Amino acid sequence: MRPTAEEIERLLVGTTARYTREQVAAAAGVSQELAERIWRALGFATHADDAVAFSDADVAALGRVRKMLDGGLLDEPTVIRLARALGQTTARLAQWQAEIMIGAMLPSEEPSDGDLARILETSQQLLPDFEHVLVHVWRAQLAAAGTRLLAMADINDERVPTRVSIAVGFADLVSFTRRSRELSERELAELVEGFESRASDVVAAHGARLVKTLGDEVLFTAPTQAQAAAIALDLIETGELRIGMAYGPVLPMMGDVFGTTVNLAARLTAIARPGTIIIDAELAEGLAGKDFDLHKIRRRPARGLGVVQPYVLRRSSS
Repeated sequence: MRPTAEEIERLLVGTTARYTREQVAAAAGVSQELAERIWRALGFATHADDAVAFSDADVAALGRVRKMLDGGLLDEPTVIRLARALGQTTARLAQWQAEIMIGAMLPSEEPSDGDLARILETSQQLLPDFEHVLVHVWRAQLAAAGTRLLAMADINDERVPTRVSIAVGFADLVSFTRRSRELSERELAELVEGFESRASDVVAAHGARLVKTLGDEVLFTAPTQAQAAAIALDLIETGELRIGMAYGPVLPMMGDVFGTTVNLAARLTAIARPGTIIIDAELAEGLAGKDFDLHKIRRRPARGLGVVQPYVLRRSSS
């Protein structure tokens, strides 16, 4: 028999819905308005007033939020921002993991109800171990993020940096549109996933951060010019890519980075030829005298940024 939505929720969440919107807020001791703002920030649909859609686990979660607010540890705007970060990140994580599990366990032909039930049973068995791994990795990533922010604060003489100078790079798959027309859906998915996994491995190996993936493109940041150069040189060897990088102030926000430096890196990527790395003058200046080959090319206009002086980055031939 095909699993129902209620069975999936009961098996994976572990608790049964008992409360309406009003009841869950009252049981947790928070206002209904705050509870609804938190659910929306987490990315969950708004239920009808009389819908029984919340469990004891939801009451406990809201109770923890109330405790943080009552203790003065957080204010409401901060709680909503944290909830939005949690919701967006875990929604993508859950979707990604579900796709991996289904792709790995379902037959290529039409799946049966038994196949779907088998996936659900396997997921339930894996859940406790994965939950522990998830919390451990999250704590480790939080420590890494804190370390990066402290390093940026030292460099920029700010306690909590709002604009920091770092290297920003885009790596772009060449001829992605043409290749996507030639490949099957499965082949295209394998191409994109392979590209993203290779890029993630290279960036992590150099102690930098993969900010986001955009299908045929990845955005990464590195604290120093030398780290960024090493990443780009390793990446360019992994496939048909073109890379643009710039160094300068950026605004870190919502796990992303913004500003003129990011825009410049994107413009440089657009003018890079396949298999080449184009960098801006400031990044080139930071690499001068180090073990890299830099070749100045003609100045050219970059949309919205005026005329820029690009350099081609290559491995040192010595």
